[in-house]
This record gives sequence, structure tokens and C-alpha cells, in this order.
Amino acid sequence: MKFFVTGVNGQLGHDVMNELSKRGYEGVGSDVADSYSGVADGSAVTAMPYVKLDITDAAAVEKVLLEVKPDAVIHCAAWTAVDLAEDDDKVGLVRRVNAGGTENIARICRMLDCRMTYISTDYVFDGQGDKPWKPDCRDYRPLNVYGQTKLEGELAVSSILEKYYIVRIAWVFGLNGKNFIKTMINVGKTHDTVRVVNDQIGTPTYTLDLARLLIDMNETEKYGYYHATNEGGYISWYDFCCEIYRQYGLTTKVIPVTSEEYGLSRAARPFNSRLDRSKLAEAGFTPLPTWQDAVSRYLKEAQL
Repeated sequence: MKFFVTGVNGQLGHDVMNELSKRGYEGVGSDVADSYSGVADGSAVTAMPYVKLDITDAAAVEKVLLEVKPDAVIHCAAWTAVDLAEDDDKVGLVRRVNAGGTENIARICRMLDCRMTYISTDYVFDGQGDKPWKPDCRDYRPLNVYGQTKLEGELAVSSILEKYYIVRIAWVFGLNGKNFIKTMINVGKTHDTVRVVNDQIGTPTYTLDLARLLIDMNETEKYGYYHATNEGGYISWYDFCCEIYRQYGLTTKVIPVTSEEYGLSRAARPFNSRLDRSKLAEAGFTPLPTWQDAVSRYLKEAQL
């Protein structure tokens, strides 16, 4: 099976390419940069073919995919700067990337009879209540531009294709890029106290674990919507930070605050990001390890 992966300069795309290499698959990576610009860790990403691609350019998407002729596309590329997406002069670009770019890829996947994996987010929901969101729930009410445009991407994929996996994730961390763990450790090293919100509840997702699951999925024809975050229970960002500091050995005091008290975010965030992952096991997929175990492995790998 031949894979085409978008967004390989990001956290997830990097790990997907490495997982493909480990399993002996042929993989072609792409991103908007002239060349691969992620971590130079001697991984497979730097050795596998790379193609510069602006997914908002429909003609370029068609040209590249028709040349590569993949059997499967794993679409990791996205605009993920949630607060910046709220800028009036950015909204159009965010939509062109998250919705238009996804539609461009889906249309060529249909031409090629190629399966597509689309990475989505808990932000497609409004985050109200305290019940975990089911993968097949269609009660969409995104609170911000990022969530709305990712939802538009979902709808494009599901309306154009039959062979698709739409996988919603949350609270992502990985080796290749910025994330909450790196940020909080850097802050904890230079501050005696940190303030972290305790009223947004969800579960972290380690891209290394997610990459394995995505390839597992693509080795089947069990198409549809899935939720995929690490196991280990639902937590707040405050809980997450406390566990990171405990494992890392930082004594920085973590002060729990409400989102209103924290008050720095321009985009509204969902309070309830609990994603029901039970469909994974029901479909025969191995659930991701606990997030506590994932943090432990990540800290060893990242060497922060």
C-alpha cells in the first residue's frame, strides 16, 4: 500500500511517516514548505520522498496526487492556531486551508478511488454538559473559527467519499513541534507558580500512539467516524500540568483557575472535550495507552 501524508512538518505527520517506514510501507510526505523542516532526528521522515504542496491550490493537489497515485491519503495538514484564526484577516485563509484544502484532497481521492483519513477535533462540538461525545454524534455547534472550519472539512470528506476515516482527537502532543508539555516545562523552569485552567475537561493525545492507530485503521476497511485520544481517564489542563511536573521533577506550584479567571484566550474553548473512544475497541482496534504512560514515554523521547 502506498501512502501520501500531508502536514509532515507537524507533530502528527512526522510520526505517521515514521510509523509507515517501520511497517515497510511506501510513503510520500508533503507540506507547504520548500523542504522538510521538522526535527532532524535521523528518522524516516528525512529519508522518505517529500513534495512541496499548498493544499489550497486545487490544481496543484490534482497534479501531485495524480502523479503519486497513492492507495491512501492521511491528511494531517491543518491551520491549528486557534486564537489567531479569529483575526478578521485570517478567517478566509483558515477556511481555505481547513475546509477548501480538505475538499481539494477528497475530490482527487474520489478520482483515484483512494481512501482518505481526515484528522478532526473535539472543537466541532460546543463543549457543553459533562457526557462524552459519541463519534457518530451530529450535534455540531462549534464555538470558534477553527472548530467551524474543521467541521466543514469533515462534511466535505463525508459528502464526497465513501472510503474515509474521520478521526477526532484532542490536546495533542508530539516530538515535532510546540505543545502544552513543552510550554509548561519551559514556564515551570523559570517561574515559582503557574496558573492553569481547571474547568476544561478532556484527554491528551500522544501523536506517536495515534500514528500507530491510524495505520492500523488503514490496514482495514472499517471506515467511518472515530474518536482517538489516550486512555487514562478524563482530566483538566490543571491535572495534566500537575502530572507533567510530577513526572519531570519540577516543584513549581500549579494554581487552578477558571477559564474566565485565566482570560487570555481570544477564541472560545469547549468546557467539555470528553470524547467517547469505545467505538475503537468495538471495531477491533487497540485503544491508545494511558495518557500518564504516554507522558512518561514522551519525556524520555523529547529529553526536555
